[in-house]
Amino acid sequence: MARLLSIAAGVHPDLAPERMVEVAALGGWPACGVWFDPQTWSATTTREVRRRLLDTGLVALDLEPVIPAPDHLDNGERIIETAAEIGARHVLFTSRLPELSATVDRFASLCEVAREHGVALVCEFLPIFPLRSLSMAHDVVIRHRSDVAGILVDNLHLSRSGGTIDDIRSIDVERFPYLQIADAPSVAPVEFAPLLDEALNGRLLPGEGALPIEGLLAAVPAVPLSFEVRSRFLREAFVDSVERSRFLFAQVQSLGDR
Repeated sequence: MARLLSIAAGVHPDLAPERMVEVAALGGWPACGVWFDPQTWSATTTREVRRRLLDTGLVALDLEPVIPAPDHLDNGERIIETAAEIGARHVLFTSRLPELSATVDRFASLCEVAREHGVALVCEFLPIFPLRSLSMAHDVVIRHRSDVAGILVDNLHLSRSGGTIDDIRSIDVERFPYLQIADAPSVAPVEFAPLLDEALNGRLLPGEGALPIEGLLAAVPAVPLSFEVRSRFLREAFVDSVERSRFLFAQVQSLGDR
């Protein structure tokens, strides 16, 4: 069975959520991610996003992000409730809390909210955050053994945090409800600023870099793929968002059968 392919919200960082759905549909995608900005998201946004999803038949693979941090309101409950209202399958969680125990507690409390709303909560690790490795994300998820909890692996973050395909294979495959895919050179940036810039602006199309994409797909078969190709080059080469969406889909479509 072919994998569900989704365009991540980060490919079009300047689009309003409702326009993101339209652009994904016009590009030929069957699914998309949606970005939640608590400062601008309103009841009207919820209504318009839901309407466009229904009109286009697109799947909202995820709504993001929930990021607890010291002295910072993460809007987790609100984001989960909104995900249920628009029909998003997953809510993306990561953490800037310095203590892993605090991250575990917050994730556990949000899992209860997610279960009540019929939404899955996925824990993503980033090497630039305190929640920086696959093993840490696994610890967060297994301490609460919720049936709505999963681990989200972004293959760039896996590589840059020192993770391997063998590390993925050591974890129950059912923990991975979908994957985020991009490519990058084999040599990783060392400093924080270049790591951040690579994640936000320097990702490559699958096949252009050296990340072990085929190995990851073999280790986690059948699940949806979200293409997190945040690329300054693509934004400049394809200023028109629909053209960018269409180009990216053409480049990655064959991975749906892997």
